[in-house]
Formats: sequence, structure tokens, C-alpha cells
Amino acid sequence: MQVSTMDAIEILGTISFAISGSFAAMQRRLDPFGVLIIAFVTSIGGGTVRDLLLGDTPVAWMRDVNYCLLILLTSIATIFFKTHIKKFKVTLFLFDSLGLGLFTMLGIQKGIVFGLSPGICIALGTITGCFGGIIRDTLLNTIPVIFRKEVYATVCIMGGILYFSLLYFNLKEDLAKVAVIGFIFTVRVVVVRYKVTLPRFGY
Repeated sequence: MQVSTMDAIEILGTISFAISGSFAAMQRRLDPFGVLIIAFVTSIGGGTVRDLLLGDTPVAWMRDVNYCLLILLTSIATIFFKTHIKKFKVTLFLFDSLGLGLFTMLGIQKGIVFGLSPGICIALGTITGCFGGIIRDTLLNTIPVIFRKEVYATVCIMGGILYFSLLYFNLKEDLAKVAVIGFIFTVRVVVVRYKVTLPRFGY
């Protein structure tokens, strides 16, 4: 069976966010059931919000049980290999950054399928990329990354603008997708590595 580029992106995104959620849960010393729940909401949270906004129901993971099986298997594998991975925080960050790029592209493509304007497609990409992490952090009693000074949602918006710009200049669609995913991942890693932050407002 031939796997399309978007199918591959969806599979990789689901795996990345499932690993991200699992490591976040293990950092907080949750039991295996808690790890599975956090992995699940991290993986499907953004897509669920997106599909509800679009009225595309039942949402994707309810129509295809393979999503749930993939998250389950990924969570079990992550728990099994946790003893071989010392730097939980680094692993969580890298997979979260990869998932951010992959799911942002998924959200943009879903908006395009529905015939929406580029601006709305970028908003849907940002929602798809960010909301799983928001739900994860909220359940773990942590201030979500998107509400802190780190560059998170901003890089999704930048990636979306880059995607439509590349299409405007006639770059092949599949190459544009890969370029944007790589851009979001790289920028996220660089800004965290060099502590580039957005200004804070308040008293």
C-alpha cells in the first residue's frame, strides 16, 4: 500500500507527540495509565480542536482506530526504553519540536482541503501544532509553553507564511512541506538553544 506524504507526516507527528507526552508524564512520575492518557491528549488534542472548529466530525481519531493503536504502542515503547534515555528534558524538547512542525503542516493542509484562505489555514496549523501541548501542560499543572516567553506559536505562524510563500514561487508542494517542517523544527531548536524569547508584558 502506497503511503502519501501527508500520511507519513501524520504518522510521524502522532508518534512524535506521543513520545513527547509520554516523557512529560514520566517526568512528573505518573503511573503507566497516566502516561498513556497524557500521550493520547498530546497527540490528538490539536487535531480534535481543529476538526471541531471545521465541523469535521466525528473527529479523525474516532474514525480511525489506528491512531489510538499507534499512540498506545508508542507509549509502551517509550516506557520500555526510558531506562536507556538519561536526558528526559532534551528528548521531550526534540520530539515536541518535531511534532510541532509536523502537526502545523497537517493543520494547514486540512484548511486547504476545506478551501479556506491562507490566513485561516495558518491559524488552523497553529492550533493543530500547539493545542495538544496546551492540554498536556494543563493536565500536568504546568504553565503551557505557548503562554510563556518561549517562541512557540510564533514559529508555527512563520512556518505557515513560509509555506504559502514557497508555493507562490512554484516550489513543488512536497518539497515545500518538508522545508517548512524542517524550518519550524530548526528555528524552535535554535531559539531555545540561544535563549531567544518574546518580550513579557505585565507588572
